[in-house]
Amino acid sequence: MALNALRLAGLAFVSFWFLVGGIGHFVVTETFTGVTPGWVPFPLLVVLGTGVLEVAGAALIWVGPLRRWVGLALIAFCVAVTPVHIEMLMEAERYAALGLPALWGRLLFQPVLIAIIWVVTQPRGHARAADRP
Repeated sequence: MALNALRLAGLAFVSFWFLVGGIGHFVVTETFTGVTPGWVPFPLLVVLGTGVLEVAGAALIWVGPLRRWVGLALIAFCVAVTPVHIEMLMEAERYAALGLPALWGRLLFQPVLIAIIWVVTQPRGHARAADRP
């Protein structure tokens, strides 16, 4: 059985979101290291490593048997980066180029993104077989 259109659209959105974000870690590495909180050790290594994880998640979310676990990993990733969003909002003057609405929007979108990831990656009873392309 094929994925329904809404679930497919959600998977495409999540995949695109993490693919673009992951690539960003390599294209604008300095920007990402600049927003890494001071308490995070080895910011360059963390930025590059999380970029790899995001790109991997964007690709592996399409592998039916792995989808559930990839979804959980992406949710954990979203939770893990939330402190960065909070810190950026608390130090909004440092990120004036982004603007306060963008900082708030990013933080407030986080639970929405987590919900989308959950809905499109976690099996729903009989949908488990339908999740496998």
